[in-house]
Amino acid sequence: MNHTNTHQVQKDLRQLRLGLQRIPASESPATTLKALDYALSKTENSVRKQTEEYLRTVTTRLLVLPSIENIPNRCLEIPKWEPVLDFFPKMHWQGEDILRTSNNNEPRSPLSMQLHYKPAHTKNRTTLNQKCGISLPDVHRKCRSIANDHNIILGPPQKLRACEPKSHWNMAEFKEDKRKAKSKLQKWETVPGFTDEKSEAKVLLTPRTPPPSATSKNMDRACVLQGTPAICEGSKVMEVVSAHVNHSKYQFTITNGRIDTKEEHFCHFRQSFSLCWSSVAYALEALEKLLRDFAVPLAKVSGERLVEFAHGWDSGWTKAPPVINLLSVLENSEEVLGLVLSPGQRYKGECGVEAAVIHIQSCWRGRVARKAYQLLCRRKWAAGTIAISWLMHTQMIRVREALQARRLRQLENYRCRAQNLAANWKHIQSSKRTIIHIPSLGYSQSRRLNVRGFDIRQNLQMNRLAEIRDPKVEVIFICPTHLGEDILEYYYSALLMGDGATDTAGNRTTATTSCVRPFVILTPEAVDYFPNHNLCLTTLLKYSPHTLKRIKNLIQGKEAYIVGGLAHVDDLAVADELGVPILGPEPAIAQLYSTKSGCRKIFIAAEVEVPPGQGGIFSLKQLHETLARLMTENSDVKRWLFKIDPEPGGCGTAFCDVQHLSCYNWALNKYHRCGLGMWETKEIQESVLIRYLEEIPQWLERYARPAHTSCYPNWTSFIETFLSQGGAVEAYPPSDTVTCVTVDLLLEPGGHVITLSCGDQLQGSCQFEAVGSTVPQTSVHPQTLDSICARVGQVCLQHHIVGHVSLDLATFMDLGTTEQKVWAVDLDLRYSDQLAMTQMLQMMTGGSLNHHSGCLDVPMHVQGKHCEQQIADKTPVIPRRAVLGGHLFHSNLSMLYHSVFLKMCRAHGIGFNIQRKCGTVFALYDSSERRSMGMITVSEDLQGALVTFAHNLSIIHGEISASKMQEETNFKVLIKNIKDLLQRKQRTVRSKPAA
Repeated sequence: MNHTNTHQVQKDLRQLRLGLQRIPASESPATTLKALDYALSKTENSVRKQTEEYLRTVTTRLLVLPSIENIPNRCLEIPKWEPVLDFFPKMHWQGEDILRTSNNNEPRSPLSMQLHYKPAHTKNRTTLNQKCGISLPDVHRKCRSIANDHNIILGPPQKLRACEPKSHWNMAEFKEDKRKAKSKLQKWETVPGFTDEKSEAKVLLTPRTPPPSATSKNMDRACVLQGTPAICEGSKVMEVVSAHVNHSKYQFTITNGRIDTKEEHFCHFRQSFSLCWSSVAYALEALEKLLRDFAVPLAKVSGERLVEFAHGWDSGWTKAPPVINLLSVLENSEEVLGLVLSPGQRYKGECGVEAAVIHIQSCWRGRVARKAYQLLCRRKWAAGTIAISWLMHTQMIRVREALQARRLRQLENYRCRAQNLAANWKHIQSSKRTIIHIPSLGYSQSRRLNVRGFDIRQNLQMNRLAEIRDPKVEVIFICPTHLGEDILEYYYSALLMGDGATDTAGNRTTATTSCVRPFVILTPEAVDYFPNHNLCLTTLLKYSPHTLKRIKNLIQGKEAYIVGGLAHVDDLAVADELGVPILGPEPAIAQLYSTKSGCRKIFIAAEVEVPPGQGGIFSLKQLHETLARLMTENSDVKRWLFKIDPEPGGCGTAFCDVQHLSCYNWALNKYHRCGLGMWETKEIQESVLIRYLEEIPQWLERYARPAHTSCYPNWTSFIETFLSQGGAVEAYPPSDTVTCVTVDLLLEPGGHVITLSCGDQLQGSCQFEAVGSTVPQTSVHPQTLDSICARVGQVCLQHHIVGHVSLDLATFMDLGTTEQKVWAVDLDLRYSDQLAMTQMLQMMTGGSLNHHSGCLDVPMHVQGKHCEQQIADKTPVIPRRAVLGGHLFHSNLSMLYHSVFLKMCRAHGIGFNIQRKCGTVFALYDSSERRSMGMITVSEDLQGALVTFAHNLSIIHGEISASKMQEETNFKVLIKNIKDLLQRKQRTVRSKPAA
């Protein structure tokens, strides 16, 4: 019975139940029986249709009579079909208690119970009888009469639907419900018409066949039922077979995949299962084919298992049964299965060659197809990669072109503003103006990433704030780090004190009550976003829109220009954003002539004396050849220097002494024998040159040393950077006493060269790096110094270099001529640290550097009853000397806050006397680590300034250090160098009268 008819029966029974509920209790049960009879008649018609369809299916199959055995000796037993509960369809029964009472506590009829199920087979009628006690007598009698007319044995349906697992049934609940239904049904037996139907409904349509013998009872019953469920899992086949059949009665053999049809056991098996032979034949044929395909020599078949498997396998739906399920019907299944599973066994059987050919072809075609697919995937991936790369490439080209156009526009705007600045420079200097100080260090990325404390290094020039000593100047200082309140308060007080010191009227009350000159300190907000990237200050300012907006508001309607540090390409972007000119060269020009090789070109063009050497070295062979030639031409030079082009100061410098060269003494003796005239000929120098070339490589590897070991620990790392970035080779002055002078120049856009500061360098731990200077310088004659500065400045202006320039000179006494020589050794196109300290010195003292006299002229205000005009006319000017130290470092300074440090210095008498214009001034620019600082000492003479400087360092070091503490500092080395300098000056003073 299909689902539609089943639902129709359920609907009719539901309507019958509702009709019975609406019948009053006073009426006779005859009406109830009529309604029930109407419902059963409709059910009978639907069942009749299903029966006719089933008969049409059965008549098309081959029917074979069962074997006739000893029927009289057996008791007549009519087999009855019962549903197999393990494979019973799952039903859902609403209402656990069949005998549930209604609201009026009266028992309700079993017909009023709701039973929802899916009747997939004829055993639903039995379920209906067992569950609800409803019997359908007329329907079954008519079905049996039809079967008798056709002499057909009726049984359960041919194929059961998919069954639910046995674990889904609760047999205890099922039996309990059945028991309750039967007990409730006994109460309704008094109703006429129900007893016969119930008794007849218990018997289903059964086949009219002779009773089977005792030995074949189970198998005959299996043939009749034909409803054994299919075994879905191969691993359960052996368990099912062994559970139902312990010993096979119908056993026959298959030899080499062929059945002997005349064999006695096979004939007996075929005769015993002749009624269901059609389904068995399909299974047996499949088994034979499997055994032939795998060349199985002998297989013992269990007939009972074969029949059970045949009923479970529907050949119409599954053309080929599973191998494991099919082999489970064999008695020697394990042996056959092992043979079947052995590699290559399939190709030994029937059509094995064809199977091998098919397998080989399929594998080859699969391999070819896979290779083609992989090739297609690779090409598809390559096409996608090429497409994405091309899109990114085109996008990068567009971005690059846009950036180039933007930078070209910024450069053009810079040049236009530079022309306007040069044309209006005199007017700008004489009017009120705003200077935007950006102490940026535009080093390369590799150089910036290797500098420790790069933000503190950029903040060393915080003393630029002292330029507000000019009443027409306002300063906007861009700070690369966040400053504490203690530093801001210190500079406010120092600048206020300096402003009072420069009051020409000498009225301290006026200076105290008046406000300090306007200055603003700004920190870009991008400092917080890039804390560890070591970006230069102009780059940070470029990505700080709020700071740029504030600067625009501060300079609105005013004359303003930018004074930067080492030029960078982002300087143009910041200047273009603010719309102001830059007092400095273009970034490309600054990067070209700030190198060691570039500055030599400037010095040679300016016709100033330079040390013997050569720049633009990029290979090791070039270095050896150049060094050999220079050593041959300059035999009096005892030390040679190697300088990396873009490295500032002495960080990128290495040296090597020629005394370690084995052939140097031989070459020197030959030089003295030949004399200066003959030595200049190439024939004589050739032998020395060849000897140098042979020994220089090993000499450099063993004796060359970097000057700054913290940057380059050994010669290998130094020469690698030297050759990758380029460098120059120069001679060290051939003298024991060499003095380095630093001169700060201002190359005005109008074409004038102004000297702003000059001082003799103070060397620290590295002899090629200056940590301070003595101002003003006393090593070179002022006229000689002015001449050198003027020539260098003019050449720089010719190469479009404007702004602040720092020139380094080396002076020494020539041993051969006893004359002073001055070599130009370095050129920095930026605002120097010495100039920033000089600005603070002039702010505190109110004096000015007189480069012609080589003195720091400080005005001394006279207090008296004279008028201001007389005081102004007769203001005396006294000379002062100063020591500037901008690179002081001590790791223990971090233990003290700046306020505590200043109180400690004040307790030891370290301070500045405003009336006498002597004393000590500190420069603070580190709020986070507090390890670096600057110091200025002013005295009446140079010796007093040096002694004060060394004394202050000694006191500070003693206060913050202990005997067992390990610290990093340059205080000790600087104190020692100052003592040596004082001793040399004393010897020089003593030797002058004797001369």
